[in-house]
Amino acid sequence: MFNVRFLLLMIWFPFITLGQSSICHGTTSHGSLENGVQLPIAGRNYVGYSSIARLTGRTFVHSEVRNIIISAYQSLEKELPAKVFKYAETGFKNGGQFKPHKTHQNGLSVDFMTPVINKEGQSVHLPTTPLNKFGYNIEFDKYDHYDGLSIDYDALAAHLVALHKKAKKQGHDLWRVIFDPQLQTKLFATKYAKYIKKNINFSKKRAWVRHDEHYHVDFAIQCN
Repeated sequence: MFNVRFLLLMIWFPFITLGQSSICHGTTSHGSLENGVQLPIAGRNYVGYSSIARLTGRTFVHSEVRNIIISAYQSLEKELPAKVFKYAETGFKNGGQFKPHKTHQNGLSVDFMTPVINKEGQSVHLPTTPLNKFGYNIEFDKYDHYDGLSIDYDALAAHLVALHKKAKKQGHDLWRVIFDPQLQTKLFATKYAKYIKKNINFSKKRAWVRHDEHYHVDFAIQCN
């Protein structure tokens, strides 16, 4: 009888890294990665943006980054149990050039899809399909709306705070966050404003793409 479990193991085997710590080299825009690890498909309150992208190896990070991300989601599950989150592009297992991104080369760069709420006020996932370039082609209007969804600034701010706290707990930090400068001010209207202003560095210049449907986080971890 055909063994489905064996087939799945063969599919995933190239992506499995057992008990190895990652080593990053260079910078986010000119670097590489050893022993990259793949983010989980999903957790209780989060999912990845694309099974296709996962199969093509686009969701690898530094092992310390993986630990920070998962720990942050776990803390958010307790703090904001009704909220859901979605991560997006990260990088390749061995780092290096990661088109179309200018960074994401040494395992320390991660994109997260912007948290949203629907018309009923429920936390839902931003849709990510091949038809909208896995979410990257989404544009919010001047009211922060898209197809009946609106940006959940409270959830976004809480996520950044959780990432920073977990990074510090592991002896690391966040280097920078890239999010549309015009939208950043709305994060400072949340209850997390004081913490964010004190601890998190935002890029003040608009990037080559808008960064409204996602926010880019670079982690500060020592590289060779």
